[in-house]
Amino acid sequence: MTTAEVPFDFDSVAFVTSDHHFGHARIIELAGRPFASVEGMDEEMIARWNAVVAPGDVVLHLGDLALGPIADSVARTADLHGRRFLVPGNHDRVSPATQTVRGIERFRPMYEDAGWSVLPEILVGTRRGRSLLASHYPYAGDSTGVERHSTHRPDDTGIPLIHGHTHDRTFGPHASHEFHVGVDATEFAPLPFSVIDAWLAGLPTSEQSDIGSGE
Repeated sequence: MTTAEVPFDFDSVAFVTSDHHFGHARIIELAGRPFASVEGMDEEMIARWNAVVAPGDVVLHLGDLALGPIADSVARTADLHGRRFLVPGNHDRVSPATQTVRGIERFRPMYEDAGWSVLPEILVGTRRGRSLLASHYPYAGDSTGVERHSTHRPDDTGIPLIHGHTHDRTFGPHASHEFHVGVDATEFAPLPFSVIDAWLAGLPTSEQSDIGSGE
């Protein structure tokens, strides 16, 4: 797995989201999405994104951005508002979990041309002084009965984690210190980071110790 070498600035982030699957027709059936076509799904998700995100807002996307004909589906995301950062998920063509180094080098410019800054698989940092991790993957759990990509998941040391991947229709806290932010649970719109702030504020102090404090 690849982890950021320097702490990520979570304080700059206004919205977080994951698992849009732009251009992926089968996700409508697989995740039970309420759309009649992939074109209609893409248009609606772009509209819902732009209804809440301003051009200057920082958005953290936790993976599985686009599938289908990848050049077309990634290019469509250029219409999304905001300064956009992507933590790769297993379906992204810049994912170390599923792509070769050569493949990532080939596809990275496509994402960058659409306005994305591609980040490592695991982000480590703080939000308002509280420790926080971000990854496409939860500590445990999957969208299938098989636990996939275990070597690309963060180690559970008790630090709060925000994640996607599961396509759970329930957003929010689970397993005491994890928080699911996938669009299937957030009405297909990015989640204001203020919701994460409220969650962090309610966690026990033992789950809020600063990263690197030695505690």
